Amino acid sequence: MSLISNPEYSLINGQAHPTERYVEVINPATEACIAQVGEADSGAADSALRAAVDTFEQLTKTTAHARSKVLRKWYDLVVEHRQSLAELVTKEQGKPLKEALAEADYAAGFIEWYSEEVKRAYGQVIPSHSQAHELTTIKQGVGVVLGITPWNFPLAMITRKVAPAYAAGCSFILKPSEKTPLAAIALAKLAIQAGMEVGAFQVLVTNDSKGLVAHLTASPDVRKLTFTGSTQVGSALLKQCADTVKRTSMELGGNAPFIIFNSAKLQEAINGLMAAKFRNAGQTCVAANRVFIEQDIAAEAIKQITQRVEQLKVGNGLVEGVDIGPLISLEAKQKAQSLLEDALEKGARIVYQGEACSGQFMAPIVLVGVTRSMRIFHEEIFAPILSVIEFAEEADVIAMANSVPEGLAAYFYCDDVAQIRRVSQALEYGMVGINEGIISNPVAPFGGVKYSGVGREGAQEGLLEYQEVKYLCQKFN
Repeated sequence: MSLISNPEYSLINGQAHPTERYVEVINPATEACIAQVGEADSGAADSALRAAVDTFEQLTKTTAHARSKVLRKWYDLVVEHRQSLAELVTKEQGKPLKEALAEADYAAGFIEWYSEEVKRAYGQVIPSHSQAHELTTIKQGVGVVLGITPWNFPLAMITRKVAPAYAAGCSFILKPSEKTPLAAIALAKLAIQAGMEVGAFQVLVTNDSKGLVAHLTASPDVRKLTFTGSTQVGSALLKQCADTVKRTSMELGGNAPFIIFNSAKLQEAINGLMAAKFRNAGQTCVAANRVFIEQDIAAEAIKQITQRVEQLKVGNGLVEGVDIGPLISLEAKQKAQSLLEDALEKGARIVYQGEACSGQFMAPIVLVGVTRSMRIFHEEIFAPILSVIEFAEEADVIAMANSVPEGLAAYFYCDDVAQIRRVSQALEYGMVGINEGIISNPVAPFGGVKYSGVGREGAQEGLLEYQEVKYLCQKFN
């Protein structure tokens, strides 16, 4: 089965939506158009919404075990098509194929987890205030869900929303990034092949994300919005959802500190740093944005970090041995360069920079002497620039780590048990990696605090995001 055709179309109620307007999908490595996808307008959105409302009513009559079987079959199909999905991601997003394969496995993991977790969506029997009453709770799907997903993980960001939503009995309208719509359409086709109701997973592709989303959020029929993206956009979406009092889940921007204390096993810390910083060319919301190194070990640590960064290979993600693919756009590269220029003007120094790259490629850089006065300290880099800040005291590094409004992920390496306890509790972040640079897992709750969002994805918490708890009080005569 071919997952994608060209041209491709938005998927509404299981059917390709005809249109005369198309979104061009660009390979960021070659800058060539690899496919055209029919663009959805407000009329298409209305059709999708009607189908989603009807399907939600159907889903209320299905059992958890029936939905579990569909999810399990979807998981099997994603695993079966792992290679094709990964190649699709590399072509439309740019990440190295080895990372795209890992993402396909990660995406499948959410489907597998929720195929089982749906069977454990228990209610409660509450001790009653009287012998004449029985008090219970049940869990029901929240309703029609609108999901907005980013381009940096075009498989996993979808399955970790759609799988729990379907498990809960919700229908889902997806608005994927216009930069990476092909993976979204492929996943939806596989879900329908697995037996998912055609109105339970629909895909709307558009270049007018703002207009289409505003049209849908204005409808009271959409009962929940789930979004992964920038804090600025997330804040605007929260305001749009206020009038109709929608449930929301927001996974927003990060500015992750990565702290290396004197007691750390340095080689292990650097291994963790390389994974946390350079995966997906630094284009992840949990990427190590600010690297804090204790002064006593800073010189040696920077030396070893530089030696590792020198070995990284930049190139087309389909070429074997490539570690860093292109950035998603020229605008992304220009923003990263402006952060670098600002830091250099304010006193930072480059200790390593790879050979200059053309197009959307960017060579890895190690930058030292970073301070709070620089934009690179306060803004998400989303590029392969490793910025180093030295510190002297534990209290100082905690204060610097917590000084930004974001609170998604943080990392620290340390072998002092007492310090591990203190630091893990003091960091104002929703997730903390302790002697570990890769923390995301379908079985654990993913999400941030402060300006990094509300709600959690993955784990039991991810299912609860799509459920309402209904309290039943029954009196017996």
